[in-house]
Order: sequence, then C-alpha cells, then structure tokens
Amino acid sequence: MTQNIDYTAQEVLDLCATYMNETGVAKVEKALNVATQAHEGQMRMSGEPYIIHPIQVAGILAELKMDPDTVATGFLHDVVEDTDYTLEDIESAFSETIAFLVDGVTKLGKFRFQSKQEALAENHRKMLMAMAKDIRVIIVKLADRLHNMRTMRFQKPEKQVEKSEEALEIYAPLADRIGMSNIKWELEDISLRYINPDAYYNIVNQMDSKREEREAYIQATAEEIQASLQELDIEAEVYGRPKHIYSIYRKMTDQKKEFDDIYDLLALRVITESIKDCYAVVGAVHTKWRPMPGRFKDYIAMPKANMYQSLHTTVIGSDGRPVEIQIRTKEMHEVAENGIAAHWAYKQGKTDGVNPDDNLQKQLQWFRDLVELQDETEDAKEFMDSVKQDLFKDQVYIFTPQGDVIELPVGSGPIDFAYHIHTEVGNKTVGAKVNGEIVSLDYQLKNGDIVQILTNPNSNGPSRDWLKHTHTSKARNRIKRYFKHLEREEKAAQGEQIMDRELREAGRSLKFIERRKVEDALKERFNFNEMTDFYAAIGYGELNPSTVLNFLDVHKPKDATKETSEAEVNRTATKPKSRTVHESGVVVEGADNLMIRLSRCCNPVPGDEIIGYITRGRGISVHRKDCPNLKGESDLQNRTIDVHWDTMDTIEKDFVCEIRIIGFERSGLINDILHVVNHSVENLLSVQGKQDENSGALVTVKVGVSDTQQIDQLLTKLKSIPDVEDAFRKVS
Repeated sequence: MTQNIDYTAQEVLDLCATYMNETGVAKVEKALNVATQAHEGQMRMSGEPYIIHPIQVAGILAELKMDPDTVATGFLHDVVEDTDYTLEDIESAFSETIAFLVDGVTKLGKFRFQSKQEALAENHRKMLMAMAKDIRVIIVKLADRLHNMRTMRFQKPEKQVEKSEEALEIYAPLADRIGMSNIKWELEDISLRYINPDAYYNIVNQMDSKREEREAYIQATAEEIQASLQELDIEAEVYGRPKHIYSIYRKMTDQKKEFDDIYDLLALRVITESIKDCYAVVGAVHTKWRPMPGRFKDYIAMPKANMYQSLHTTVIGSDGRPVEIQIRTKEMHEVAENGIAAHWAYKQGKTDGVNPDDNLQKQLQWFRDLVELQDETEDAKEFMDSVKQDLFKDQVYIFTPQGDVIELPVGSGPIDFAYHIHTEVGNKTVGAKVNGEIVSLDYQLKNGDIVQILTNPNSNGPSRDWLKHTHTSKARNRIKRYFKHLEREEKAAQGEQIMDRELREAGRSLKFIERRKVEDALKERFNFNEMTDFYAAIGYGELNPSTVLNFLDVHKPKDATKETSEAEVNRTATKPKSRTVHESGVVVEGADNLMIRLSRCCNPVPGDEIIGYITRGRGISVHRKDCPNLKGESDLQNRTIDVHWDTMDTIEKDFVCEIRIIGFERSGLINDILHVVNHSVENLLSVQGKQDENSGALVTVKVGVSDTQQIDQLLTKLKSIPDVEDAFRKVS
C-alpha cells in the first residue's frame, strides 16, 4: 500500500476505472458529488477543506480494489455523523447496503453516556457487531483511521496519544485479525511515534546508522539465493523485507534484546509461482546455509486464522549473521499484505461486492464468535474486554484428533478447548489427553498440541472450580450459564412444591380442574412463557403463592367450588392481612415477599400517583400513573396491580428526579442553576448542559429528593433565575 499519498478526487475515480466497469465508477462518482456537497464549508484542523479526508479514505479503498459500494462508503462515511444527511437520505439516494455500511462506521453521537469510556466502548461494540454482518464495515473504518493517523500531527498532543493508544488497542489488532498487515504495521509505527517518541526515533536512528551496510548484505544474500534458484530452474522474486519499527520495539522490550540481536533486521522475502516451488526454495536455502534450530515455521500447511500463509526460516548467513527468510506464492503474498480485502477483489468484471468464499467463511469463525460474545455480556465494556481477551491476544494453534486446527488465546486449557468445540462437550468433560497423555484440566495448551477431550454422558456437569482454569470468555460464560440454569431448575422445583402445598392447605389441587387451561391462564396473567418460569419466580420469592390463589379463586370452574366451613370462615377472618412494604415506602396489599422496584423511566417519588406493573420474572415495577411507557401496553389491565405509598413519615430515603431547564445561553447560567440546586437539595447526582438547536441552553440535572413537594419548591426557584424560560420534571 502506498503511504502518505495525497489523492485528488479525479485520481481516485481514475484508479477505480482500472478495475471497475462504468456502472461501478458512476456509483462512486455520485457518492463523491454527494459528499462534496454535504461537507461544503467544513474544514479539517489542518485548515484544508473537509472533503480531502473522504477522498483519501476512498483512495485507500480503491488501492485495495474494493467494490463500488465500499469505495462509495469511503466518500460518504462521515456524511451522517457530521452533516444534516440522514441514513434514510443515503438509502434513498444509493442503496440499503451503502446505508448499512455508513451506519456501521457512524458513532452513536445522539446518545448520552455516563463517561467517555462508556461512549467509546459502545461505539466499538456497534462497529464490531456491524462488522460481524458485513466485513466491509471494518475495512472502511480501518481506511478512515489510517488517514486520520497519517494526519495526526495537526491534533493536540493529548489527542495524539489518546488516538494512538486506541489504534494500538483496537484497530491494529483488528487489521491483523483480518490479515491486512500493511495497515496494521503502519498504524503501529505511527502510534509508537506519538506514544513513545524517544523509543521510536532511537530505533529509527539505529536503523539509519547501519542502513547501507545492512542493505548491501541483504542484496548480496538475495543474489546468492537467486543464483541457487536458477540452478534449480525456479522462477522467483527475491528482495529485502521491509522492517517495521513497532515490531523491533516490541522485541526489544518483550524479549529484552538489544537492537543488533533482532533477527529480522536482516530479512528477505521470496515470492514464487507455486506451493511446490516454496518448499523447493526452503530446501535450496537449507542446503546453502545452516538453519537455526526451532526457527522453521510452516504456515502454508497450517495457515493462521487471518488466512496468512508463508514459510518462515532463519539461517546463519555467509558472515555468521542470522537472516530471516519468508517464502510464499504471489497469491499468498497478496493475502498476507491485504488480507480479507484480497478476497473481495473483483471477479470476472462483476460490479457488486463478492461475498467471501466458503473457505474464507470457515477461517473467519471468529466473526460469529462476536455475536455470541454480544449475547453473553452485560454491557459494552464487558463486551470489549471479552473481545480483547479472546480475539486480540496472542493465539496458540491446537489440533483436534481429526487434524482440524483450533485457535485459542495464549494461556487456554482443555476446558477452553472443550467449550470451543461445543457447549455439551464442555458440560460432559471428565478429562483430557494432550499428545496421547492424560493431563490435568489446568494444563496450558501449546502450539501444535493434539487435544482429545474425554466425556461421559452421565457426567454431573461442570464444577464451579473450572472457572479458575478457564481463559476464554466463551468457556466462562457457558459454565456460568449452566449453573444459572441449574439453579433455575432447582428454584422451579421448589416453587412447584410451595404452590402444591399452598393449594393443599386451601383444599385445592390443580388436578381437579383442566390443568392446561389453568396453566395458560396463569402464564398469561403473570406474563411467563413457560410454567418453569412461573414456578421459578415462586421459588425465588418474586411471586407470592397467595397472589396466585386469589387469581385461581376468580378463575376456578364452577363445578369445583365447595362450601366453605364455618371454621374456615373464622380462620380466614382472624388471619392477619398480608402486605409487602418496599424500602422505598411502596406498599402492595394482600401479598407477601414480592420483589418491588421503582421504574427508572419515570422515577416516581412520594406524592406521585403510582401503579404497579407485573413484569416477567422481575416482580412489580412501580410507575407513575401518567408514565407514557404504560400507555402503549395492550395488556395493561391484566398486568397492573394497585400499590400506594406508605405514610410519609416512615420513608427515609432520597428518590431520583430528573429536571430539565430551558433558557437563554449566557455566561454564568449553569453556575446560577447549580447554586439554586445545591441550596435546595442535599444530593446532586449529575448535571449536563448543551446548546439547543435555537442557540438556547438546555441543562439537565439529576437530584435526590424526598417527595413531590420538594420538587415543586425547586422548580419554582429555578424558574425565578434570570434567563430561565422554563423548568420542568422529565416525565419519561
């Protein structure tokens, strides 16, 4: 890939015309025109017109010979984020595919997050999930980030470091994962220059000081190899391999080596016509020079997960210095440089994107793993931590007994391997063999290990101790899910026993009536999909049996009623009424031990009219009666329950209230607002301020209050502040 080239718009179109047909070029040109109009008047921090950036991104994508939709997205990738254009506008003008690609690289700018870290994690998760659906999303994003890094000199120093760390942590590993080594190396080298400039320029100076001597030695060695290959009638291109500064830096720091001790400072690459020739070159090289033990790697027979194929060997050269040699075919070289982009090149003049072939789909199983991680993590930060742990760390390559290659993070053990194969294999694991020998489950797998998992269908399942010996999120989540499911089944059995006992004490049984109809009525009334969920809720204490009995008394068949004895009447009359009182002061009459929580959408406080909403598996959610979120519920009548506040003098906690203040933008307005808030309430939880679209001010504060009376007093004081037009409580 050409570095630091500045394309003109016409040069990008000309580059596209070298491999696209007229329809494809027309689509790309249309995208250029839309982007030029959309970004008109916008400038970059360098002082250049903003459109320069989309042109360079599209140029990088055209260098990779990406399809028209992808290059068009390169021009359009910032239009939705930075202009008035919407995704609907893009879809209408182009296609649903281009709109999806643009959305995939567009930040979640219209959402508010608790912290910058949360926003960053959410944006990364959004991008990765879009990438799992269409790999072109990340190719566009890498081109975007690459050009931004090339022009990072115009940013402030703290921004340079921040973006460089993000590039090293997220984007370079992503580029590596999809085999785009050219972009990976450039991102890493630029990032090091800003994060640790002393180390960067120290390596550069050492490389420059002996450049002529090193290049002369490489040239002489290349000529010797070329002469040997001519004797064998093998056609090949032999040249010095580019040295990457970040790679040298990592080896110096991780392996604590001096600059002159790093082997790939003297490195050659041999490009052949066929796989057969690759192995012939190895034979010729090893015949001429002595190979270093343990330094031969065959990535042709066993490709890396990112599709990389090559033969690596290190030999002792003519003057006793180690020389690293990489040997590959032309096709392998294209994939090694551009990775998955090489698989997206045009075929037979097609103008639409070409989906990766079946072989590529198998090698990119980790995309599907992203979707699994998304389903198994609680939030964006946990998702990104799992991605970094499972997908971005160094990998080991393990064999199944059938010879299939499995890729796992370094440090993984047999349990990780078992759950990677299948959940049931993991759950039924009783032991493992590595290279034919029984090993403990805390054994750390190594490159080339052949692993056989020993299972037993009668196994009692995983042990909680296994969590200490797992290294992948997938294995940990599967084990936790197993015990959560086991606990749920135990609670369901307990709940069914509790319900049967309550029914017997009431002289009732589900068996004397049509059980299926009653079960359907129970599931509908309490919003459960399965009776197991219903009984589990009773077992967890989230649903009170007396509430169920009351419902059954209303719905039991007429022929099942019986006379109530005088003793039963007296017992019922003297029995104290059950009630649930939540710590918030919310009371539910006629039921014990219900799970109650205040809804966050409307944040009810004492003094509000409230209503209880029966949720699935989470007890009673208490809302304000005017909460808009309840108005759209079609089954509202069947799922609400009467609740009320306890006496005010028994409530001793603060309640969250969100207040919005609209006013005219002026210096000191937020300070005035904070002064009033701090003198009116004891607990200020958060404050946010921004300009609205009419150049006014919108300030949002969250406070802790005791009741509606305190809210009313605060609103009155806020409205009296100069330049405040209105202050009101957020409804939902």
